[in-house]
Amino acid sequence: MKFRILIETDEDGLFVAQVPSLPGCISQGKTRDAALTNIREAITGYLDSLSSHGEPVPPSIQEEIIEVETRS
Repeated sequence: MKFRILIETDEDGLFVAQVPSLPGCISQGKTRDAALTNIREAITGYLDSLSSHGEPVPPSIQEEIIEVETRS
């Protein structure tokens, strides 16, 4: 499954990752890679919890990235 995550740097320089489609699914790391590893684990735990409680799992996203040239 694919989920959109947002990564920001907090005031202490840590990378904070959150999953908008999974409320409360947030993690952090000292590096961007650590934050990505940690949020993957958080997502897995979140989905396991949904499943064990009989809650629906949000659908996987389909996302495209396009490049647009600007005229200056």
